[in-house]
Amino acid sequence: MIGVSKLLCDLDTESDGLRYEDNSSSKKQIKHKGKHSGKPVVVWNSTLRCNLECKHCYASAGNKKHPQELSNEQAKNLIDDLSEYGVPVMIFSGGEPFLRDDIFELIKYAKEKGIRAVISTNGTLLNDENVSRCVDAGVDYIGVSVDGLPEANDSFRGMEGAFESAVGGIRRCLESDIKTGLRYTITDYNKDDLKQVIELLKEKGVDRYCFYHLDYGGKGEDIREHDLSNEETREAIRKLFELTESFHEKGFPIEVLTVGNYVDAPFLYMYTKEKHGKQKAEKVRELLKRNGGDGTGQTIAAVDHRGYVHPNQFWRSKKLGNVKERKFGEIWEDESSALMEGLKNKKEKLKGKCSRCRFVDICGGGSRLRALTVTGDVWKPDPKCYLSEEEIREGE
Repeated sequence: MIGVSKLLCDLDTESDGLRYEDNSSSKKQIKHKGKHSGKPVVVWNSTLRCNLECKHCYASAGNKKHPQELSNEQAKNLIDDLSEYGVPVMIFSGGEPFLRDDIFELIKYAKEKGIRAVISTNGTLLNDENVSRCVDAGVDYIGVSVDGLPEANDSFRGMEGAFESAVGGIRRCLESDIKTGLRYTITDYNKDDLKQVIELLKEKGVDRYCFYHLDYGGKGEDIREHDLSNEETREAIRKLFELTESFHEKGFPIEVLTVGNYVDAPFLYMYTKEKHGKQKAEKVRELLKRNGGDGTGQTIAAVDHRGYVHPNQFWRSKKLGNVKERKFGEIWEDESSALMEGLKNKKEKLKGKCSRCRFVDICGGGSRLRALTVTGDVWKPDPKCYLSEEEIREGE
Protein backbone atom coordinates (compact mmCIF):
# COMPACT_ATOMS: atom_id res chain seq x y z
CA MET A 1 0.00 0.00 0.00
CA ILE A 2 1.14 3.54 -0.81
CA GLY A 3 -0.20 6.21 1.52
CA VAL A 4 -0.98 8.99 -0.93
CA SER A 5 -2.48 11.33 1.69
CA LYS A 6 0.37 10.60 4.12
CA LEU A 7 3.00 11.45 1.55
CA LEU A 8 1.29 14.29 -0.30
CA CYS A 9 -0.67 15.93 2.51
CA ASP A 10 1.30 14.88 5.64
CA LEU A 11 -1.71 13.03 7.06
CA ASP A 12 -0.65 10.96 10.06
CA THR A 13 -2.08 7.43 10.17
CA GLU A 14 -1.90 4.53 12.59
CA SER A 15 0.06 2.46 10.05
CA ASP A 16 2.97 4.89 9.63
CA GLY A 17 5.26 2.82 11.83
CA LEU A 18 4.63 -0.42 9.92
CA ARG A 19 4.65 1.11 6.47
CA TYR A 20 7.35 3.77 6.71
CA GLU A 21 9.18 3.14 9.98
CA ASP A 22 7.92 6.60 10.89
CA ASN A 23 7.28 6.81 14.61
CA SER A 24 6.80 10.59 14.60
CA SER A 25 3.10 10.19 13.81
CA SER A 26 0.60 11.86 16.11
CA LYS A 27 -1.63 8.77 15.84
CA LYS A 28 -1.31 5.70 18.04
CA GLN A 29 0.70 3.24 15.97
CA ILE A 30 0.12 -0.38 15.00
CA LYS A 31 3.32 -2.02 16.20
CA HIS A 32 5.15 -5.30 15.97
CA LYS A 33 5.43 -7.15 19.25
CA GLY A 34 8.81 -7.14 20.97
CA LYS A 35 11.47 -8.82 18.85
CA HIS A 36 9.08 -9.63 16.01
CA SER A 37 9.86 -6.74 13.67
CA GLY A 38 9.34 -7.10 9.95
CA LYS A 39 6.76 -9.88 10.08
CA PRO A 40 4.13 -9.83 7.33
CA VAL A 41 0.52 -8.80 7.44
CA VAL A 42 -1.45 -11.99 6.77
CA VAL A 43 -4.64 -12.22 4.71
CA TRP A 44 -6.65 -15.28 5.72
CA ASN A 45 -9.25 -16.33 3.19
CA SER A 46 -11.38 -17.89 5.88
CA THR A 47 -13.97 -19.40 3.54
CA LEU A 48 -14.57 -19.87 -0.17
CA ARG A 49 -18.29 -19.21 0.25
CA CYS A 50 -19.71 -15.95 -1.07
CA ASN A 51 -23.14 -14.48 -1.74
CA LEU A 52 -21.95 -12.49 -4.77
CA GLU A 53 -20.33 -13.36 -8.11
CA CYS A 54 -17.77 -10.62 -8.66
CA LYS A 55 -16.10 -10.46 -12.05
CA HIS A 56 -12.63 -9.89 -10.54
CA CYS A 57 -12.69 -12.32 -7.59
CA TYR A 58 -9.13 -13.53 -7.08
CA ALA A 59 -10.38 -16.41 -4.90
CA SER A 60 -12.88 -17.60 -7.53
CA ALA A 61 -15.37 -17.95 -4.67
CA GLY A 62 -18.72 -19.72 -4.93
CA ASN A 63 -21.88 -20.35 -2.95
CA LYS A 64 -20.80 -23.59 -1.26
CA LYS A 65 -18.50 -24.34 1.66
CA HIS A 66 -15.34 -26.14 0.56
CA PRO A 67 -14.98 -29.59 2.20
CA GLN A 68 -11.32 -28.92 3.11
CA GLU A 69 -11.96 -25.55 4.79
CA LEU A 70 -10.01 -25.15 8.02
CA SER A 71 -12.01 -26.34 11.02
CA ASN A 72 -12.51 -24.19 14.09
CA GLU A 73 -9.68 -25.98 15.86
CA GLN A 74 -7.36 -25.69 12.86
CA ALA A 75 -8.20 -22.00 12.51
CA LYS A 76 -7.34 -21.39 16.16
CA ASN A 77 -4.09 -23.28 15.70
CA LEU A 78 -3.32 -20.95 12.78
CA ILE A 79 -4.03 -17.90 14.95
CA ASP A 80 -1.80 -19.29 17.72
CA ASP A 81 0.92 -19.84 15.12
CA LEU A 82 0.64 -16.33 13.66
CA SER A 83 0.66 -14.77 17.13
CA GLU A 84 3.75 -16.71 18.15
CA TYR A 85 5.48 -15.72 14.92
CA GLY A 86 4.71 -12.05 15.55
CA VAL A 87 2.24 -11.22 12.79
CA PRO A 88 0.87 -7.73 13.61
CA VAL A 89 -2.31 -7.76 11.51
CA MET A 90 -4.65 -10.52 10.33
CA ILE A 91 -7.14 -9.69 7.58
CA PHE A 92 -10.20 -11.95 7.70
CA SER A 93 -11.27 -12.25 4.08
CA GLY A 94 -13.07 -14.77 1.89
CA GLY A 95 -15.11 -15.40 -0.18
CA GLU A 96 -17.34 -13.50 2.20
CA PRO A 97 -16.07 -13.89 5.79
CA PHE A 98 -19.50 -13.29 7.34
CA LEU A 99 -20.64 -16.59 5.81
CA ARG A 100 -18.26 -18.50 8.10
CA ASP A 101 -20.31 -19.51 11.16
CA ASP A 102 -17.51 -19.06 13.70
CA ILE A 103 -15.97 -15.88 12.27
CA PHE A 104 -16.72 -13.71 15.31
CA GLU A 105 -15.33 -16.32 17.70
CA LEU A 106 -12.13 -16.46 15.65
CA ILE A 107 -11.79 -12.67 15.44
CA LYS A 108 -12.17 -12.42 19.20
CA TYR A 109 -9.59 -15.19 19.62
CA ALA A 110 -7.11 -13.32 17.39
CA LYS A 111 -7.62 -10.18 19.44
CA GLU A 112 -6.94 -12.11 22.65
CA LYS A 113 -3.69 -13.28 21.06
CA GLY A 114 -2.60 -9.69 20.42
CA ILE A 115 -3.26 -9.57 16.67
CA ARG A 116 -4.99 -6.58 15.08
CA ALA A 117 -8.18 -7.90 13.42
CA VAL A 118 -9.36 -6.51 10.09
CA ILE A 119 -12.31 -7.67 7.98
CA SER A 120 -12.43 -7.50 4.19
CA THR A 121 -16.04 -7.80 3.05
CA ASN A 122 -18.41 -7.00 0.20
CA GLY A 123 -20.51 -5.18 2.80
CA THR A 124 -23.88 -6.65 1.88
CA LEU A 125 -24.10 -8.64 5.13
CA LEU A 126 -23.23 -5.76 7.44
CA ASN A 127 -26.68 -5.80 9.04
CA ASP A 128 -27.41 -4.60 12.57
CA GLU A 129 -26.66 -7.99 14.13
CA ASN A 130 -23.34 -8.53 12.38
CA VAL A 131 -22.15 -4.99 13.07
CA SER A 132 -23.03 -5.42 16.75
CA ARG A 133 -21.10 -8.69 16.83
CA CYS A 134 -18.12 -6.98 15.18
CA VAL A 135 -18.12 -4.48 18.04
CA ASP A 136 -18.31 -7.26 20.63
CA ALA A 137 -15.49 -9.21 18.96
CA GLY A 138 -13.23 -6.15 18.91
CA VAL A 139 -12.84 -5.68 15.15
CA ASP A 140 -10.30 -2.92 14.50
CA TYR A 141 -11.16 -2.05 10.92
CA ILE A 142 -13.56 -3.08 8.17
CA GLY A 143 -12.75 -2.62 4.50
CA VAL A 144 -15.83 -2.67 2.28
CA SER A 145 -15.52 -3.27 -1.45
CA VAL A 146 -17.62 -0.93 -3.60
CA ASP A 147 -16.61 -0.84 -7.24
CA GLY A 148 -18.36 2.23 -8.58
CA LEU A 149 -21.79 3.80 -8.45
CA PRO A 150 -24.92 1.58 -8.28
CA GLU A 151 -25.15 0.51 -11.91
CA ALA A 152 -21.46 -0.30 -12.36
CA ASN A 153 -21.05 -1.87 -8.91
CA ASP A 154 -24.11 -4.12 -9.11
CA SER A 155 -23.23 -5.31 -12.60
CA PHE A 156 -19.62 -5.95 -11.58
CA ARG A 157 -20.66 -7.86 -8.44
CA GLY A 158 -23.53 -9.81 -9.93
CA MET A 159 -26.31 -8.71 -7.59
CA GLU A 160 -28.89 -5.98 -7.94
CA GLY A 161 -28.95 -3.88 -4.79
CA ALA A 162 -25.37 -4.76 -3.77
CA PHE A 163 -24.40 -1.08 -3.79
CA GLU A 164 -27.21 0.03 -1.49
CA SER A 165 -26.58 -2.89 0.87
CA ALA A 166 -22.86 -2.13 1.09
CA VAL A 167 -23.39 1.60 1.64
CA GLY A 168 -25.96 0.81 4.32
CA GLY A 169 -23.44 -1.50 5.97
CA ILE A 170 -20.82 1.23 5.94
CA ARG A 171 -23.28 3.60 7.61
CA ARG A 172 -24.02 1.06 10.37
CA CYS A 173 -20.30 0.53 11.01
CA LEU A 174 -19.64 4.24 11.31
CA GLU A 175 -22.62 4.69 13.63
CA SER A 176 -21.09 1.96 15.82
CA ASP A 177 -17.69 3.71 15.81
CA ILE A 178 -15.94 0.99 13.82
CA LYS A 179 -13.19 2.42 11.60
CA THR A 180 -14.37 1.66 8.08
CA GLY A 181 -12.99 2.28 4.62
CA LEU A 182 -13.94 1.69 1.02
CA ARG A 183 -12.05 -0.46 -1.47
CA TYR A 184 -12.37 0.23 -5.18
CA THR A 185 -10.77 -1.83 -7.96
CA ILE A 186 -10.56 0.18 -11.16
CA THR A 187 -11.33 -1.39 -14.55
CA ASP A 188 -12.99 -0.14 -17.69
CA TYR A 189 -16.31 -1.16 -16.12
CA ASN A 190 -16.11 1.66 -13.56
CA LYS A 191 -13.33 4.05 -14.57
CA ASP A 192 -15.76 6.95 -15.01
CA ASP A 193 -17.02 6.66 -11.41
CA LEU A 194 -13.73 7.51 -9.65
CA LYS A 195 -14.52 11.09 -8.62
CA GLN A 196 -18.14 10.35 -7.74
CA VAL A 197 -17.14 7.47 -5.48
CA ILE A 198 -14.81 9.73 -3.48
CA GLU A 199 -17.55 12.35 -3.26
CA LEU A 200 -19.84 9.62 -1.96
CA LEU A 201 -17.33 8.91 0.80
CA LYS A 202 -17.42 12.52 1.90
CA GLU A 203 -21.22 12.46 1.95
CA LYS A 204 -21.27 9.29 4.08
CA GLY A 205 -18.47 10.37 6.41
CA VAL A 206 -16.03 7.66 5.28
CA ASP A 207 -12.46 8.92 5.58
CA ARG A 208 -10.42 6.04 4.13
CA TYR A 209 -10.24 5.04 0.46
CA CYS A 210 -8.14 2.23 -0.99
CA PHE A 211 -7.68 2.37 -4.76
CA TYR A 212 -6.84 -1.11 -6.08
CA HIS A 213 -5.27 -1.94 -9.41
CA LEU A 214 -6.44 -5.17 -11.03
CA ASP A 215 -4.07 -8.06 -10.40
CA TYR A 216 -4.26 -11.07 -12.67
CA GLY A 217 -5.20 -13.85 -10.24
CA GLY A 218 -8.35 -15.98 -10.15
CA LYS A 219 -11.18 -14.33 -12.08
CA GLY A 220 -9.00 -11.23 -12.31
CA GLU A 221 -6.98 -13.03 -14.98
CA ASP A 222 -10.17 -13.78 -16.92
CA ILE A 223 -11.04 -10.08 -17.24
CA ARG A 224 -7.59 -8.63 -17.78
CA GLU A 225 -8.72 -7.34 -21.20
CA HIS A 226 -10.94 -5.00 -19.18
CA ASP A 227 -7.98 -3.55 -17.31
CA LEU A 228 -7.12 0.03 -18.16
CA SER A 229 -4.38 0.75 -20.64
CA ASN A 230 -1.15 2.05 -19.15
CA GLU A 231 -2.00 5.55 -20.38
CA GLU A 232 -5.46 5.40 -18.79
CA THR A 233 -3.99 4.05 -15.56
CA ARG A 234 -1.48 6.88 -15.36
CA GLU A 235 -4.22 9.43 -16.01
CA ALA A 236 -6.43 7.88 -13.30
CA ILE A 237 -3.63 7.91 -10.73
CA ARG A 238 -2.78 11.53 -11.47
CA LYS A 239 -6.46 12.37 -11.06
CA LEU A 240 -6.45 10.51 -7.74
CA PHE A 241 -3.47 12.55 -6.52
CA GLU A 242 -5.18 15.78 -7.54
CA LEU A 243 -8.48 14.79 -5.91
CA THR A 244 -6.69 13.86 -2.69
CA GLU A 245 -5.03 17.26 -2.46
CA SER A 246 -8.24 19.04 -3.39
CA PHE A 247 -10.29 17.31 -0.70
CA HIS A 248 -7.64 18.01 1.93
CA GLU A 249 -7.54 21.68 0.92
CA LYS A 250 -11.32 21.81 1.31
CA GLY A 251 -11.19 20.42 4.85
CA PHE A 252 -11.91 16.73 4.16
CA PRO A 253 -8.74 14.91 5.32
CA ILE A 254 -9.47 11.61 3.60
CA GLU A 255 -6.86 8.84 3.90
CA VAL A 256 -6.13 7.65 0.35
CA LEU A 257 -3.99 4.64 -0.54
CA THR A 258 -3.17 2.85 -3.77
CA VAL A 259 -2.73 -0.91 -3.84
CA GLY A 260 -1.41 -3.41 -6.35
CA ASN A 261 0.87 -1.40 -8.64
CA TYR A 262 4.02 0.04 -7.12
CA VAL A 263 4.86 2.13 -10.16
CA ASP A 264 2.54 4.54 -8.36
CA ALA A 265 5.45 5.16 -5.97
CA PRO A 266 7.89 6.73 -8.47
CA PHE A 267 4.98 8.48 -10.17
CA LEU A 268 4.01 10.02 -6.82
CA TYR A 269 7.62 11.12 -6.33
CA MET A 270 7.67 12.76 -9.77
CA TYR A 271 4.26 14.37 -9.20
CA THR A 272 5.40 15.78 -5.86
CA LYS A 273 8.58 17.17 -7.42
CA GLU A 274 6.55 18.82 -10.18
CA LYS A 275 3.92 20.30 -7.85
CA HIS A 276 5.80 20.95 -4.61
CA GLY A 277 9.50 21.04 -5.39
CA LYS A 278 12.56 18.91 -4.86
CA GLN A 279 12.77 19.18 -1.05
CA LYS A 280 9.32 17.73 -0.42
CA ALA A 281 9.82 15.16 -3.18
CA GLU A 282 13.00 13.86 -1.57
CA LYS A 283 11.20 13.49 1.76
CA VAL A 284 8.49 11.49 -0.03
CA ARG A 285 11.13 9.33 -1.70
CA GLU A 286 12.82 8.56 1.61
CA LEU A 287 9.54 7.34 3.11
CA LEU A 288 8.80 5.30 -0.01
CA LYS A 289 12.28 3.77 0.23
CA ARG A 290 11.50 2.65 3.78
CA ASN A 291 8.30 1.09 2.48
CA GLY A 292 10.41 -0.86 -0.02
CA GLY A 293 7.97 -1.32 -2.88
CA ASP A 294 5.83 -4.37 -3.63
CA GLY A 295 5.86 -6.59 -0.56
CA THR A 296 4.85 -9.91 -2.12
CA GLY A 297 6.71 -12.67 -0.32
CA GLN A 298 8.02 -10.18 2.24
CA THR A 299 5.57 -7.88 4.03
CA ILE A 300 2.28 -9.41 2.83
CA ALA A 301 1.28 -13.08 2.97
CA ALA A 302 -1.87 -15.09 2.45
CA VAL A 303 -3.33 -18.29 3.85
CA ASP A 304 -6.28 -19.73 1.97
CA HIS A 305 -9.37 -21.56 3.22
CA ARG A 306 -7.57 -24.93 3.07
CA GLY A 307 -4.45 -23.72 4.88
CA TYR A 308 -2.14 -23.23 1.91
CA VAL A 309 0.29 -20.31 2.18
CA HIS A 310 0.68 -18.02 -0.84
CA PRO A 311 3.10 -15.14 -1.64
CA ASN A 312 0.14 -12.73 -1.52
CA GLN A 313 -3.63 -12.98 -1.60
CA PHE A 314 -3.88 -12.78 -5.40
CA TRP A 315 -1.27 -15.43 -6.22
CA ARG A 316 -3.40 -18.52 -5.58
CA SER A 317 -1.62 -20.66 -8.16
CA LYS A 318 1.57 -20.78 -6.06
CA LYS A 319 1.38 -22.92 -2.92
CA LEU A 320 4.35 -22.63 -0.56
CA GLY A 321 3.17 -25.15 2.02
CA ASN A 322 0.22 -25.89 4.27
CA VAL A 323 -0.23 -24.75 7.88
CA LYS A 324 -1.88 -28.08 8.69
CA GLU A 325 1.53 -29.66 8.16
CA ARG A 326 4.12 -26.98 9.05
CA LYS A 327 4.18 -23.76 11.03
CA PHE A 328 3.52 -20.60 9.06
CA GLY A 329 6.91 -19.10 9.95
CA GLU A 330 8.78 -22.18 8.73
CA ILE A 331 6.95 -22.02 5.41
CA TRP A 332 7.40 -18.26 5.05
CA GLU A 333 11.11 -18.28 5.75
CA ASP A 334 11.89 -21.37 3.66
CA GLU A 335 14.03 -20.10 0.80
CA SER A 336 14.55 -23.54 -0.69
CA SER A 337 11.72 -22.43 -2.97
CA ALA A 338 13.36 -20.59 -5.87
CA LEU A 339 10.42 -18.21 -6.00
CA MET A 340 10.56 -17.25 -2.33
CA GLU A 341 14.33 -16.88 -2.45
CA GLY A 342 13.90 -14.59 -5.43
CA LEU A 343 11.08 -12.54 -3.92
CA LYS A 344 13.27 -11.82 -0.92
CA ASN A 345 16.18 -10.81 -3.18
CA LYS A 346 14.37 -9.27 -6.14
CA LYS A 347 16.96 -6.75 -7.21
CA GLU A 348 19.25 -9.58 -8.27
CA LYS A 349 16.50 -11.25 -10.33
CA LEU A 350 14.63 -8.48 -12.12
CA LYS A 351 15.04 -8.24 -15.88
CA GLY A 352 14.50 -5.69 -18.62
CA LYS A 353 13.60 -2.12 -17.71
CA CYS A 354 13.26 -3.09 -14.02
CA SER A 355 16.93 -4.08 -13.88
CA ARG A 356 18.06 -0.61 -14.95
CA CYS A 357 15.36 1.47 -13.28
CA ARG A 358 16.45 4.20 -10.87
CA PHE A 359 13.26 3.64 -8.87
CA VAL A 360 13.65 -0.05 -8.08
CA ASP A 361 14.25 0.79 -4.40
CA ILE A 362 10.78 2.32 -4.06
CA CYS A 363 8.86 0.15 -6.55
CA GLY A 364 10.44 -3.27 -6.08
CA GLY A 365 9.58 -4.28 -9.62
CA GLY A 366 5.80 -4.13 -9.24
CA SER A 367 3.60 -7.21 -9.59
CA ARG A 368 5.46 -10.43 -10.23
CA LEU A 369 2.11 -12.17 -10.74
CA ARG A 370 1.15 -9.85 -13.62
CA ALA A 371 4.62 -10.33 -15.13
CA LEU A 372 4.28 -14.11 -14.95
CA THR A 373 0.73 -14.15 -16.28
CA VAL A 374 1.44 -11.93 -19.28
CA THR A 375 5.02 -12.87 -20.19
CA GLY A 376 5.50 -16.34 -18.72
CA ASP A 377 8.59 -15.10 -16.85
CA VAL A 378 8.17 -14.07 -13.22
CA TRP A 379 11.19 -11.73 -13.36
CA LYS A 380 10.31 -9.74 -16.47
CA PRO A 381 8.89 -6.21 -16.06
CA ASP A 382 5.38 -5.73 -14.76
CA PRO A 383 3.39 -5.01 -17.95
CA LYS A 384 1.45 -2.37 -16.01
CA CYS A 385 4.51 -0.16 -15.52
CA TYR A 386 3.46 3.12 -17.11
CA LEU A 387 6.81 4.95 -16.85
CA SER A 388 8.79 5.68 -19.99
CA GLU A 389 12.35 4.55 -20.58
CA GLU A 390 13.44 8.20 -20.25
CA GLU A 391 11.73 8.53 -16.86
CA ILE A 392 13.32 5.42 -15.39
CA ARG A 393 16.81 6.49 -16.48
CA GLU A 394 16.60 10.26 -16.12
CA GLY A 395 19.57 11.82 -14.34
CA GLU A 396 21.95 8.88 -14.83
